[in-house]
Amino acid sequence: MKGGFGVDNTKNQHRKHHLIEYANGKSLEEINGTVKVPHGKGFWRTLFAYSGPGALVAVGYMDPGNWATSITGGQSFQYTLMTTILISSLIAMLLQYMAAKLGIVSQMDLAQATRARTGKALGVILWIMTELAIMATDIAEVIGAAIALNLLFHIPLIPSVFITVLDVLVLLLLTKIGFRKIEAIVACLILVILFVFAYQVALSHPNWGAAFAGLLPSTKAIAKSPEMGGITPLSGSLGIIGATVMPHNLYLHSAISQTRQIDHNDLDSIRQTVRFTTWDSNIQLSLAFVVNALLLIMGVAVFKTGAVQDSSFFGLYDALNNTSMLSNPILIAVAKSGVLSTLFAVALLASGQNSTITGTLTGQVIMEGFVHMKMPLWARRLVTRIISVIPVLICVGMTSGESTIQQHTALNLLMENSQVFLAFALPFSMLPLLMMTNSEVEMGEFRNRSWVKVCGWISVIALTFLNLYNLPSTYEGFDIWSKGTSDVLAYITIVIILVLLAWTCVELYRGDKRFAAEGRGFGQKEEKMTGNHNDLAED
Repeated sequence: MKGGFGVDNTKNQHRKHHLIEYANGKSLEEINGTVKVPHGKGFWRTLFAYSGPGALVAVGYMDPGNWATSITGGQSFQYTLMTTILISSLIAMLLQYMAAKLGIVSQMDLAQATRARTGKALGVILWIMTELAIMATDIAEVIGAAIALNLLFHIPLIPSVFITVLDVLVLLLLTKIGFRKIEAIVACLILVILFVFAYQVALSHPNWGAAFAGLLPSTKAIAKSPEMGGITPLSGSLGIIGATVMPHNLYLHSAISQTRQIDHNDLDSIRQTVRFTTWDSNIQLSLAFVVNALLLIMGVAVFKTGAVQDSSFFGLYDALNNTSMLSNPILIAVAKSGVLSTLFAVALLASGQNSTITGTLTGQVIMEGFVHMKMPLWARRLVTRIISVIPVLICVGMTSGESTIQQHTALNLLMENSQVFLAFALPFSMLPLLMMTNSEVEMGEFRNRSWVKVCGWISVIALTFLNLYNLPSTYEGFDIWSKGTSDVLAYITIVIILVLLAWTCVELYRGDKRFAAEGRGFGQKEEKMTGNHNDLAED
């Protein structure tokens, strides 16, 4: 009898299952080590076998939360913020490489590895923070999918929001077909999104010279002036960074990197897996970079400068139908057929559905890792989606009597403000990841090289600083309290985060020492493996 993801569970068919169960085994046990990979074969055949997990991770770098920030950045500052997209993508590649490597070498995902080295109280706190971050991401997916349904099929917003709950049925269907096929479906949906934006940008004939020049680092990307459409280059850059590097992707990658069959007593097998998983990750994240760059170029070249006043998904859809807002005759001719706006809505729906499986898997990873509990994927998806739907329904209900633009703006603000939880959770995934992959005790020969350590610390410190630096303006953007009250609350939050980070660092340091004393790190295991290999060579 087959269980989730097409895995044979015949031996467990007589076991009585409960909705919530204790779990302290392998990460995502149903799919852990289920995908066979070749050894001693050609590069491309081996790379194909390892390709897939990178696509699931890349989804998070091109979800609906990225769209408005990139397009608005292009509308407001032309190609200035291209460098921000490039730098944030390179940081993402570095962090995802470390996350995948941690999972492969330690045989634990990031949540399990953190919990194994810290206390129960801190584990619960980190679990709650990460759950909030996942739900914040889910709010963006609800809004994106509901709007796509409204635009494509003219279903009113409230019914569309409820229909998004039914994506649990999609999840149930996917769990029956096998994990390898899920990877293929996600990769195909990514190609759909890439095609849509590449097609629209190609029709717009952008200034490619200016676009490539925008990739070069410049202080203009972090300037506090000029202010265009209510944002500055600095706030635009912070929005792009915040929408790009997200904590749940680090947990997800450390888990699904373990889906390939590895002989953990063979260093060559581990080396091969780390190498090809890194190739897979970098290729897929490069595609994500191209999508985000195309979104920014779309903001510059598809629309006339400053033409889009409503940067919500509704506004962008309408702009692609409005010939007076488009930049050249070819776009205008195609727009009259409705193709541009329809393709945009299709890409939006594909983006939301792509995130269904990845968000659910990540939720299971952190629940099992931090608090040692698990529940069926469909039940978990149903609970988190219903919780995420509530604020969207409240927002739609409260603005039902207002103008269309006010409703659109309110949904856009909800999506942007929900991302504040990412600022809370991101340092608590990046810092443990960096500390553990820097450790020789934990990683042995796979510990980070010197240049990776330096780049890692610069990235972690810079991202943490930027997230915390932006908190006061984020709180002010809620429009709930006065500016003074918002700033006080933001600084209190910053202090709490810094105290928790210090607590996390101390516990991780002690955990590393404990692992060294108990001989539990990979470093000690590696010494035995190397010693056994030398003995065999002598014999």
